[in-house]
Amino acid sequence: MKIGIIGTRGIPNHYGGFEQFAEQVAVRWVEMGHDVVVYNSHNHPFQDKSYKGVQIIHCFDPEYKLGTAGQFIYDLNCVLDSRKRNFDIFLQLGYTSSSIWSFLMPKKSVIVTNMDGLEWKRTKYSAKVQKFLRRAERWGINGSDALVADSVGIQEYLSHQYNVSSDFIAYGADVLHGIGTDCLPTYQLTPKRYHLIIARLEPENSIDVLLEGFTLSNGDIPMVVVGNHQTEYGEYLKKKYAAFSLIRFLGAIYDASIINQLRANCYIYFHGHTVGGTNPSLIEAMGCGAFICANDNVFNQSVLLTNALYFANAHDVRDILDKEVDEATRIRCIEANKQRVLDEYNWNKIALEYL
Repeated sequence: MKIGIIGTRGIPNHYGGFEQFAEQVAVRWVEMGHDVVVYNSHNHPFQDKSYKGVQIIHCFDPEYKLGTAGQFIYDLNCVLDSRKRNFDIFLQLGYTSSSIWSFLMPKKSVIVTNMDGLEWKRTKYSAKVQKFLRRAERWGINGSDALVADSVGIQEYLSHQYNVSSDFIAYGADVLHGIGTDCLPTYQLTPKRYHLIIARLEPENSIDVLLEGFTLSNGDIPMVVVGNHQTEYGEYLKKKYAAFSLIRFLGAIYDASIINQLRANCYIYFHGHTVGGTNPSLIEAMGCGAFICANDNVFNQSVLLTNALYFANAHDVRDILDKEVDEATRIRCIEANKQRVLDEYNWNKIALEYL
């Protein structure tokens, strides 16, 4: 088959979940004998025309000048180019800025859309933007020949809200072995003597709830927050918790080896995401062997099952922090999550399920 992939800034991954997905599956599909094209932003750090056999097409992306509005123009440029490529399959990762161009999608291609999470629920968006995203969600559904949901929760939502069927195919990760501790001294951290949050600093990721719970507890080890804090909400959180020396904002870290060391060596990995499907960071934390406490919602429950602790509010967080976790429970949860990554979230399985 000839397969085109739209909806990412490009590969190799320098940005996030969909970019990681595109890199992992595209390379595997090429190895299986398929002809695969991935659309890259014109200013992506990787400027070659192919990557491990995957053809790269760079399209003009004015996001660096226009902000979010530039994403719509970038996607339009990708869609217009796709019309002359004779793709058998055109895989659309997300719908936020591309589904508005559904009427321009290549007519002879089968349009497959990964519906991502419930973007319109994100509190960072104004009421007008949320209304637009609800409309974009419908455009994405109506403009597709097939839908993929990367969590059972999203699959159920699509069925209930729109009476449409979708295929559940999860996100992927690797189980990592031999993760070291080299980076910890740089951050003045000791293995199993800190808790960890890795997330965009946004309200729907429960950062405030987690930090409030931490301040209510008798915790005597640091709560480390990794994520860009040079934002309006980040500044709010830093100011609110400035008096608590054990709360440490490290900022954004993009080096995967450092992130994995931080995950593998923390005492509790707190995952506060409340919006979206299968969160890539959560699956990766499972593969690193982190002991996880997650926000109590259908998305996280469908991934972690009974192999994690759950919180709904700051008092839950306080109670979890004040109660020592039985070591046998920790080991059971960690090993069960690793096995779940091997069984359900490995990239080879996911690449085949898409095909």
